[in-house]
Amino acid sequence: MDKSTESRRNSRFPRITQPAETLDRLEHSRRLDPPIRVLAKAVRARIRPGRLRDFLHGVPIGHPIHPPLAMVTLGSMAATAVLDLTSADPRAARVLLATGLAAALPAAAAGITDWSSLHREQQRVGFVHALANLTALGLYGTSLLMRLTGRNRTGRTVAFAGLGAAGLAGYLGGHLAYRQAAGANHAESVAHLVPTGWHDLCSLQGLPNGRPVVRRLGYIDLFVLRLGTTVSVLADGCSHLAGPLHQGRLASDNGTPCVICPWHGSVFRVGDGSVVHGPATAPQPSLRTRLREDGIVQVCVQGG
Repeated sequence: MDKSTESRRNSRFPRITQPAETLDRLEHSRRLDPPIRVLAKAVRARIRPGRLRDFLHGVPIGHPIHPPLAMVTLGSMAATAVLDLTSADPRAARVLLATGLAAALPAAAAGITDWSSLHREQQRVGFVHALANLTALGLYGTSLLMRLTGRNRTGRTVAFAGLGAAGLAGYLGGHLAYRQAAGANHAESVAHLVPTGWHDLCSLQGLPNGRPVVRRLGYIDLFVLRLGTTVSVLADGCSHLAGPLHQGRLASDNGTPCVICPWHGSVFRVGDGSVVHGPATAPQPSLRTRLREDGIVQVCVQGG
C-alpha cells in the first residue's frame, strides 16, 4: 500500500484514542506526584505496621479486603438506580443509599491503606480512582439528603450522576487490579514453573551462614538462607509486588526467623513463607530442601 492510499484511508477512518491509552498516559504523568507523596506518607505515618494495618490490608483472610467491601457500596448504588428507574418504594431506595454510604467508610480505609504501599504508577491511577469515588459519595450523600427532605425527583437525578462517577471509579479500580496487578499474588507462578521432583540447587559450603542470598533454579530466582546446616528456600520475588527478598533484613517473630521485604516491608516466616505482616496477603512459595551426602542442597516444590 503506497503512502497516499494509506493517508486517504486514515483520513476516512480517524484513529480513536482508547481508554486504556489514556490510562497509560496517566500512569506515567508526574503532575499528581506532589499530593500523592504527601498523602501516601501521611497514611503510612497514621496507620503504622501492626494489627490494624494488617487487617485493613486483608492479611487475616489471605487477600485484599478492599474489593469485597467496595462491592457492597457499588451494589447498593446500582440497586438504588434500579429502584429509581422502576419508581419503586422510595424508602427502600433511601435504605440502600444509606447502606452504601456506610459501607464506603471501611472500604475507603482499606483502599487507601493498600494504595499507600503501591508503586508510583499504580498510585497515580489509584489517586484518580479515589477522587472519582469521593465525587460519587458526595453526589450520593446529596441525593440521600434531598430524598430525606422530600425532593425525591432531584435526589434521583443526582444519584444517577453519582452512578456515573462510581462507574468511572470502578473502571479505574479494574485497571489497577487487572492491568497493573495491584493486590494480585506476584509469586503464584513459581510453584507451577518449578518441575516436579528434586533438583540440585547449590552446595551447602557455598552458602554464607545467617545471610540471605539469591540462587537460580533454571531461570527462577530463589531466596536461600542457611542457618547452620538448615537451609530454607523461598521464591525470591515478594508476593506483594515482586520485591527481591534476598536484599531484605532478617528479623525474628517469637524466635522464628523472618525476612522483611526491602520494598514495602512485608514480613514472611523463612521456614514456610507464611505472612507475618502486610502489605502482602499471600504467603511466599516455600520449597522443601534436603542435603545430599556430598553437601549439595536439593529443592522440591511443596507436594511435588
